[in-house]
Order: sequence, then C-alpha cells, then structure tokens
Amino acid sequence: MIYSLKDFKDTFFYTKTTSSSRGKLIDWSKPTVMGIINVTPDSFFDGGVNNTVEGALVKAAEMVAAGVDIIDIGGYSSRPQAIDISEEEEIARIIPVINALRKKYPSLLLSVDTFRAAVAQKAIESGVAIVNDITGGVFDEAMFDVIAKNDVIYCMMHMRGTPQTMMQQTDYKDFISDIIQFFIEQIKKARDKGVKDIILDPGFGFAKTEEQNYYLLKELDVFKIFELPVLIGVSRKSMIYKPLKITASEALNGSTVLHTIALQKRARIFRVHDVAEAKEAFELLKNL
Repeated sequence: MIYSLKDFKDTFFYTKTTSSSRGKLIDWSKPTVMGIINVTPDSFFDGGVNNTVEGALVKAAEMVAAGVDIIDIGGYSSRPQAIDISEEEEIARIIPVINALRKKYPSLLLSVDTFRAAVAQKAIESGVAIVNDITGGVFDEAMFDVIAKNDVIYCMMHMRGTPQTMMQQTDYKDFISDIIQFFIEQIKKARDKGVKDIILDPGFGFAKTEEQNYYLLKELDVFKIFELPVLIGVSRKSMIYKPLKITASEALNGSTVLHTIALQKRARIFRVHDVAEAKEAFELLKNL
C-alpha cells in the first residue's frame, strides 16, 4: 500500500521510549547523546584524528567525561565521494577500537556504523549493542538476519544510492512521503525477519539537497507515525557550514541550534561530534 503524508500528519501517535539489546533495557525518554568516533582517514570532519586505537581512546575519554550515552564507531567513511573499502579493511579498523573500549569502559553502550552484515556480526561479537546502518538494510540482505539472530538494536537510516552516487539521487516524487514509504517497506522486511527494536534516522545529508535537509527538519515530527525513537545526525554537516559560508570546524554553534530544533520536534537520539555542548543544550531545554 502506498501512503501519503496527508494520511498521517494530523494523527496523534505514541512514541516507543525503550529498546532492548540482548536483554539490556535502554531508555530513550530523555535526550540521548551518541558520540561519533570515526576510525577512518577520510571522514568529512575528523578524518585521520581517531584512526588509531590510542587516538580513539583519547577521544572516548573526553566523551565519557562529558557524559556521553553511546559511542558510535565507524570504519567506513560515508561522506559524498568517499573511497570504497573492503569488508576486511573495515573490520580491521573497528574491531581493535571496539575491544579497547569494551575493556576500558565495560558498561558503556557501543554502536557500530556499518551497512555490511559480516562487519556487524564481528562488531556484535566484540560487544556492540546497536548496529547503525546508513542504507536501512538495502545494501546487504543478510543484515536483518544478523540483527534478529543477535537480538540487538537496529538503527535504520534513509538513503538513496551509495556514498559515491547519493548526491545525484535527490529527485523525489514526493520528498517526505517517499521517505515514509521507504521506512514502511524496510520496517516490514525487518519485522518479517524477526528484528524487534528499531530506531529511525531520516538521513540528513544523504541523497538530500540543502533545501531538502531543512524541509526534512521542519517536518521531522511526522515520523511519530512509526511510534519509534528517532535519531538525527546533523552535527557539523554541510547543511550548516555551507549556507553560513564557514567550515565544518566552525559549525558547532549551528549544530547546537539544529539539535535544539530537532529535540522540540520529537527526536530523541543525537549523533554528535561535540558531546559536552549537546548535553549542555539539552540540560537547559529541560526547563521549558
């Protein structure tokens, strides 16, 4: 069945506030900060900074001190025109970091940023509780099986194409409705495979123009129709620094502004580079 935005826009829905990963209950009722550690040489903001175990541990220590809730480890850069790497190289980048973090912070919630089922499996075996898939299960048909078998949380993001081609795929028939339809279809596939706990990420910057990104933010609360936690990743992205004519390194203030707006529009999980600043913003918003 094809759904339209008008079918949902004025309807009230309850939003799920907890998820379970291998029996551990996670509460999303308060804003949750997911700190980014990219173990890559070519990520758009911090490429090369954390791509050693030692560098990643230094960054993680800063995040833990700032009160991070989750750390998300990625070994494959998904920036536009990123270089493709093999599964073996991706595994070699992330597993030593995951193991080191598990050893140093055994109670810290970890996530892996990957769209490959084999990589996800290795990361889960090393102790991650969440798999963050930028393709929403489209690229690797075995992903849902891996998630269901291991009973972990699955973050499903909307995207078109690949990191190498996505910015040539921004022509939508009905922008918001097309994203909704994508989630309807992929959630059904995941549920049919036995995936229990899903987080939705509308995919800011992935196959979306600057104008589309801001329209998506404006309409963000429409995703309440799915009754699932919503994650956003806008931290230091080009949708902030390009219109301001600044660089990613100068985009902290803009990131905080968009995080604030997104929280007011029902987002609950925030994937960020700057943990302390995000936590401060959310602490102040508790007073509203």
